[in-house]
Amino acid sequence: MYARIIKPPKSSFFLLGMRGTGKSYWVKDTFKKAKFFDLLNETDFQRYLTDLSLFADELRLLPKGSWVVIDEVQRLPQILNEVHRAIEEHGLKFALLGSSARKLKRVGVNLLGGRALSRVMYPLLPDELKDDFSLESALHYGTLPLIVSSPDQRDQLEGYLKLYLREEIQLEALVRNLPGFARFLPIAGLFHGQTINVSELARSAGVARTTVDGYLDILEDTLLCYKLPAYEAKLRVKERTHPKLYWIDNGVARAAKGSLNKPTAEERGALFEGFIAMLLRAGKDLSFCDYDSLAYWLPPGGNTEVDFILARGKEKIAIEVKSAKEPGSTELKGLKAIGELSGIKRRILVYPGKRDRLTQDKIEILGIETFLRQLSSGL
Repeated sequence: MYARIIKPPKSSFFLLGMRGTGKSYWVKDTFKKAKFFDLLNETDFQRYLTDLSLFADELRLLPKGSWVVIDEVQRLPQILNEVHRAIEEHGLKFALLGSSARKLKRVGVNLLGGRALSRVMYPLLPDELKDDFSLESALHYGTLPLIVSSPDQRDQLEGYLKLYLREEIQLEALVRNLPGFARFLPIAGLFHGQTINVSELARSAGVARTTVDGYLDILEDTLLCYKLPAYEAKLRVKERTHPKLYWIDNGVARAAKGSLNKPTAEERGALFEGFIAMLLRAGKDLSFCDYDSLAYWLPPGGNTEVDFILARGKEKIAIEVKSAKEPGSTELKGLKAIGELSGIKRRILVYPGKRDRLTQDKIEILGIETFLRQLSSGL
């Protein structure tokens, strides 16, 4: 198992992340003496569902200051009432693991009154994979620990989607129309790194627009995808009508759309962009790249865009991601245009090559290795 960058908090915390990111393994390895409750175990789940006092009785046996791990906490959100009481009355500390925020949102994770921090587990990062990191593999199969460690990554990814539909969607009754959601998934896979067009998604999946909105929320709540808003002037970021959709992991996105052969030239651009997007989000959540907001830039009335803007107070870093072997003037159009935006401190184009250079108008063209080193140091 690879050493993870995430640091264990000293107080109670939620640890969320899509299935297969290694949450359970990391917690068991980090909190070796913790009392462990696995709500995916159907026998235990049914016991506590029927009578939560049984859970409370077990907690009373633990010494003050003990760590308690609850895996798949979203399956029984009402257990958080007893967690709250145990923190207050018995001084216990909890690691609360979940692969879906949907049910937790319904009861409110603030049920613990701010007594639990929130952390996110991502697919494996280059700094975690170290010498085993391969950009080609990250684009082809993604970097979920579950997949990276598999002798047959293709079969494992195909099985992952079936497990997701069964355990996250069907068993938790997140949708009424499972066939409709199953039709929607491969279409959503095609939108990886693209501007969301709800009408097109609805038409292709054969469901209503409002249903697609709900399906997109489910992908976000089960931590498979997220929406990237467009940048707004006046130093604020908010969602426009058409945010962009990114899957957290390239391999899962490709499995969703049923395309696990070697990535085509047409695919590589979105896959490379999606990989960088995941790294930028992980940088924020894991505190190695701090920024106030992340968005994409599309000037009013313009036909060019920049993939990412990192805002830090009044300063901004513009990042364009290109899969070209040798970026030229065409690939620099967006970064040249954004130079007129107030507060731009750096303009970076990242590409899969190795040669770094600086253009006359101060645009940095960085190969992937240089970019990853700078990202690890906070850009």
